[in-house]
Amino acid sequence: MTHRTWSIGELTAATGIAVKTLRYYSDSGLLPVTERSSGGHRRYGPEAWERIGLIRRLRELDTPIAAIARVASGEQAIGDLVQAELATVQEQLTQLRWREATLGALDDCADGERLRRLEILARVQRLPKARRSLTDHWYRELPSEMPKRRLDLMIAMLSPEPSHAPSPASALAYAEIHVLVSTPGFTRWTGDHAEEMRDAPAFYGEIDEAAALTAAAVRQGLRPGPGAAVNAFVSAHARARRESDTPAFRRFLHALVSRSSGFDPRLRRYWGLLDTVTGGLSLNMTAAHAWLTEGLGLSIAETEPGAEDSARGSTDGTRPPRMARPGSAA
Repeated sequence: MTHRTWSIGELTAATGIAVKTLRYYSDSGLLPVTERSSGGHRRYGPEAWERIGLIRRLRELDTPIAAIARVASGEQAIGDLVQAELATVQEQLTQLRWREATLGALDDCADGERLRRLEILARVQRLPKARRSLTDHWYRELPSEMPKRRLDLMIAMLSPEPSHAPSPASALAYAEIHVLVSTPGFTRWTGDHAEEMRDAPAFYGEIDEAAALTAAAVRQGLRPGPGAAVNAFVSAHARARRESDTPAFRRFLHALVSRSSGFDPRLRRYWGLLDTVTGGLSLNMTAAHAWLTEGLGLSIAETEPGAEDSARGSTDGTRPPRMARPGSAA
């Protein structure tokens, strides 16, 4: 071509794009006018050909006009546009998979149960909002003295990200945990007895160690018993109470934790539902607590001959005499 500028009609003839569409691109700022003819008609320069090619390719990907305009103006790089569009598509796919899982959960049940499931599954279709409701609940309920790092870990455990590819069972379980937290009187697990601690960071540090060791043992299928997990658990409580790790203290702690080992049935159900939501990747705290309680009882029987009956049955919670602090006279 020897033209220096082209009319819309000439661009249409060469590209096959309708005049109306090219005029829309021009009005939107995607196709800048180089000059006007003596009759006031728009004329476009050589850059119009490259711009039309870019617009055409991006429109083939269903890229919104507003996004194309940002690229055409130099406000946004194509790489950034691709990343943003990819994130949008992934979010749409997640929503579609959740819809598929929801419909699957509604399909595989009787009519009465279907109505119940419909009511609760409707609560979790807006995924970001649904997760915020969980995190808000646990930020309110977990102890304020808990170190931030541990608090964030607990929140992540208690309110996991919704799966990007849920099964009907996991979608239903995710809805069920929202029902539980909205139940009046549903509260946190208070098994750590944090109200009596004096050094929260140290206490939670040792509790974290005990939890990690317990999780490893549970995942390996090990039976409860004396060992590092129980010792870390006892040490955390002994230090918090400024007492020594003695058989007497272990009997007292066993009685104390045995009282709470039943938990609120709703909490047991919550952890069980989390197992389904996460595919068993989260530690079931009620199972871990039961493992530690049994292991603590067995440790008493092992370290103190004749104490097995006490380890199993002492649940009165009577506080033992004050122990001598480390380094002080008995």
